Amino acid sequence: MKKMIKMMSLLMCLCFLASLVVTVQPVQAKKEKDKIVIGASRSLSGPLAFFEENAFGPLYKMWVKQKNAEGGIYVKEYGKKLPIEMLVYDDKSDMGTMTRLLDKLIVQDKVDLIFPPVSTAFLFAASAIANRHHYVLIGAEGGATSLSEIMDTVPYFFMVLQFSNHYQMPVAADVFEELGVKSVAINFIEDLHGIEYSGVAAKEFNKKGIDVKMIKSTPPDIKDVSPILKEAQRLNVDAYCSFTYPPVTFPTVLTAQAIGYNPKVMFLGPGGNFEVIKAVCGGNEVIEGIMGEGAWNAKSSPAHAQFVKDFLAAGNNQMQLDWWGHDVYWCSLQVLEEAILKTGTLNHDKLRKVIDNDKFDTILGKTWFENQMLARECYAGQVGQWQNGIFEVIDPGPKRTAAPIYPKPPFPAPKPK
Repeated sequence: MKKMIKMMSLLMCLCFLASLVVTVQPVQAKKEKDKIVIGASRSLSGPLAFFEENAFGPLYKMWVKQKNAEGGIYVKEYGKKLPIEMLVYDDKSDMGTMTRLLDKLIVQDKVDLIFPPVSTAFLFAASAIANRHHYVLIGAEGGATSLSEIMDTVPYFFMVLQFSNHYQMPVAADVFEELGVKSVAINFIEDLHGIEYSGVAAKEFNKKGIDVKMIKSTPPDIKDVSPILKEAQRLNVDAYCSFTYPPVTFPTVLTAQAIGYNPKVMFLGPGGNFEVIKAVCGGNEVIEGIMGEGAWNAKSSPAHAQFVKDFLAAGNNQMQLDWWGHDVYWCSLQVLEEAILKTGTLNHDKLRKVIDNDKFDTILGKTWFENQMLARECYAGQVGQWQNGIFEVIDPGPKRTAAPIYPKPPFPAPKPK
């Protein structure tokens, strides 16, 4: 009996020791990591490729190069700086391809972070994918009322670019009222951006007693806008608004010049804010007085002036500057880096929480999100106007960098080909 009791005691001790081994075994040191992989499905080709070349594209490449020159981003949980590697797929400006590739980046490639796709509609779709996988997604080229209305359903998504009702069109209406604009004609492309901007603009103009005499939609790939411009010319409106993307925006200017249409205000959507409009449309004299969505310039703050210097020093071309989105896109990259430094991790739950609740020091100054959107106070401007080659901020108030010109100078006669 004594032997049996000893045996049982021994077995119990062995079982206890075994249980200790089982509980200790899973606790392992964090696996070694040698880089941060960031994935993106971007429009490297197709009609949206313009934005990759002139909007967020040059900035994330510049940022990655800059961070890697510094040795990477310090991530506390790994105790060192990690260099960045980009994995970018071409979605060929196709929505279905973009969603498939973004899913692949997260599920198969298992990238650490993701960057946004191009355009408002694509961003709308990407926000749902990122949220499903609990990946933080900070937007770039895209912003919409419809996106703002679903923020509570996509808590991992953050929007930085201004959009129609929450930011720009109320300010545009204030400027029009200040200048004495009495009538408007609106053209818009049949996509999320065009539909929202035209609808909100009409509503805001009506609030100010401004008569919307024409509102017409066109396909995003329309080749000839002259019938629409001639209709606005016939109506003799004070202001012509074109809520279109660059493939339509630029021809709108050139066609108006060709037919001698000179409204007192020409207000352009995406394209009107890009430095390259000078080269495409024939120089400063052609675009003088044109208004657009935006805005910021080197006079907005010392940080903005330094950004322009750094942008050019990084090997970018002056014509690649975007006077609507570049400062907020750069801000988004600064927020992401600061969030990693603050949390010490690449864990998306922790990153999401700090981005949602903290304030950050960026090109915009003190920066924060409200309902996952940049607070209105953070922006350098909402409406810009080309004056002597500078896209001036003409918002009423202290952020204005120049008083608006009204009426817009007539287009110079087209140069003979």
